[in-house]
Amino acid sequence: MSKDAGAPERARKGAAPGLATKGVRAGIARSSHGETSEALYLTSGHVYDSAEEAAARFSGDAPGYIYTRYGNPTVAMFEARLAALEGAESCMAMASGMAAMFGALAAHLSAGDHIAASRYLFGSCHQVITRILPRFGIGFTLVDAADMAAWEAAVTPQTKAFFLETPANPTLDVFDIAAIARIAHEAGALLFVDNVFATPILQNPLTLGADVVIHSATKHMDGQGRALGGAVLAGEAFIHDTLRPFARNTGPALSPFNAWVLLKGLETLKLRVEAASRSARAIARHLEARLGPGRVRYPHLTSFPAHDLAKRQMRMGGTLTAFELPGGRGQAFAFLNALRLIDISNNLGDAKSLITHPASTTHHAVDAKDRAAQGVGEGLVRLSVGLEDTADLLADLDQALEQAGA
Repeated sequence: MSKDAGAPERARKGAAPGLATKGVRAGIARSSHGETSEALYLTSGHVYDSAEEAAARFSGDAPGYIYTRYGNPTVAMFEARLAALEGAESCMAMASGMAAMFGALAAHLSAGDHIAASRYLFGSCHQVITRILPRFGIGFTLVDAADMAAWEAAVTPQTKAFFLETPANPTLDVFDIAAIARIAHEAGALLFVDNVFATPILQNPLTLGADVVIHSATKHMDGQGRALGGAVLAGEAFIHDTLRPFARNTGPALSPFNAWVLLKGLETLKLRVEAASRSARAIARHLEARLGPGRVRYPHLTSFPAHDLAKRQMRMGGTLTAFELPGGRGQAFAFLNALRLIDISNNLGDAKSLITHPASTTHHAVDAKDRAAQGVGEGLVRLSVGLEDTADLLADLDQALEQAGA
């Protein structure tokens, strides 16, 4: 890959490297062998020169690795690179995106605490907040995340966290991070933001006031459907004092091999996200022209309800679009089954374009009333745009829509 054209100018002015440079260079810790590709440390443990050194590492009086559940050189490189891209003081990698989401909240919250959360949530996030955390005495209130008065009304003396996805899965609703952060901080709570749809290439919630950012690295960061992974990014105090003790003792560690795969994925993240976003915008415009206004959701469409906010908050509109077919589940299934190029899959952020019917897959465990409140209708489909030629994707969508009678 060619060097970032802006890097020399930034270097002369003392500015920080650009995203492309960070994706390739940040976090490199070469061994004495001087390898160009980051080293893969496939080890569960480490040895010490003496019993005294082992004791000093465990007590924290001496630096060094102990056990891969606690930390690993390859995992540390991934954490450092992602922190540079997200603009975070610190990062802790996890075994999956849901391990990161649950771990971040569980490490912060205790019995008797309360969380205010957007009602526009991925199915598993909805389950964690509404079913799993309450088993441990943690209360919740779901709010319309676009309504600042609803956030304010949700606050109780026990509220310790706000949680939202923006853009939300699968409807792509966009919410005002800065405004919600102000309300959270006035309540003495931390704002947790799931940034998986936008990635650090398109949006940086920490710069907008969020306290903790969560990622499923399985998605765009891998980008080729190979490895599970997740990450939590925040200030050093939260990662070191709150999250690390929880994760160290509960064990949601990212494997070194997966960390290496994800680390290499970060090298091309900017190229892939920007290319797929350009294609997604063209596809969203085409679908809107075919299906009519109000049926297609894409943050940078002028018809999108939060278009102005999305333009301010996100550098591009992202790699996903969602659209509603008027014939409900039957027509949605007929459309998906007629596709010849685009694959039916609940994953996203892949080099291959993937499509799913959220009501029967990612949100099937959410009851129908809550799905309706989120805008997840029976005719809604979510398309994750990949790296194929845009013209080929449009042709496949058109022929499938034709067959489905849409």
